[in-house]
Amino acid sequence: MTQLDGAGGQAATANYDEITKVVKDAGLMDLQPWFFVYKIVSNLVLLAAGWTAFAFLGDSWLQLVVAAFLAFCFAQTDLVGHDAGHRQIFRTRRASDLIGYIHGNLLTGVSFGWWVGHHTKHHNFPNHLSLDPDILRRQVIFDSGDRHKRTTPLSRFIVRHQSWMFYVVIMMEGLRLHLSGYVAARRGALKRNKGADLLMLSIHLAAYLAAVFLVLSPLKAVAFIVVHQALFGFYMGLLFAPNHKGLPVRDGEKEELDWITRQVVTSRNMLPSRITHFFYGGLNYQIEHHLFPNMPRRNLHRAQPVVKDYCLTHGLPYVEVRLLRSYLDVSEYLGDVSDQVRVLEQQDASPVPAAGR
Repeated sequence: MTQLDGAGGQAATANYDEITKVVKDAGLMDLQPWFFVYKIVSNLVLLAAGWTAFAFLGDSWLQLVVAAFLAFCFAQTDLVGHDAGHRQIFRTRRASDLIGYIHGNLLTGVSFGWWVGHHTKHHNFPNHLSLDPDILRRQVIFDSGDRHKRTTPLSRFIVRHQSWMFYVVIMMEGLRLHLSGYVAARRGALKRNKGADLLMLSIHLAAYLAAVFLVLSPLKAVAFIVVHQALFGFYMGLLFAPNHKGLPVRDGEKEELDWITRQVVTSRNMLPSRITHFFYGGLNYQIEHHLFPNMPRRNLHRAQPVVKDYCLTHGLPYVEVRLLRSYLDVSEYLGDVSDQVRVLEQQDASPVPAAGR
């Protein structure tokens, strides 16, 4: 496990304004309206096809196949919501919110209002143990010093075996995403459009449960929901796991790293391919995305060689690995933290020798 303490001189010659000018001059920040028209329409067609198949199949165990397909459709739909939240589709808040609330709250039951606030904090403080909400909300831990925060038998078991348990617990991510809007509202964390946000979430939930239990017998309905939500959560977990997990973390009350350093040294790219770009919605270009969150995802592959050359030329690391290697790196990192926790627990349990007389 690697912790960062201060900038360490890693980006002494890197300048965010400089690389931003290069990217803008190349037209890489320009909106891509026709791409998003195609993406939104194609996603809606896939989603409609899934629910149409659900209606025609009726009370059948084949609905579990539809559940798996809809899990894929839900995640792809939420990726459009992600683009809207970063104002990649429109630059104005009103238009971005419209796309975001439709794709998040209504179509998939994930609070767009909660997500924007949550995700903005993550982008500001990636891999910061105290400030990154994507670190704080996980059942696994990323630093052995956080072991005392896991007090129940189940949570301690997860931490001791988190190299593989991580891929089990992310199957609960779908349920947690659905609940996040309601939890945020109760805590007062929904700052805008609280009433509309909760209303749309509730409409989605009511329509979803009504459709499932009206078409399917109770046993099949429960099985459908479990498969659908588990695979939706698993896909969402797989989308975000390789981006930062297993890369340097840091802690402290204040952020010590400058913007460009904190984004680059905590982010991991997957080697480019059309397959990964489609399934990961551009998140496979995580370094470029974190440096320029409102860059339309279609432009990320064009920005990648420019950003890579700039980083390497100016003394910044540029982590880029194959798809499978990214998940192995995550597992190895989490396993290392587990090993450290076991050692510390053994030390805590060891009897203190009596003082000599």
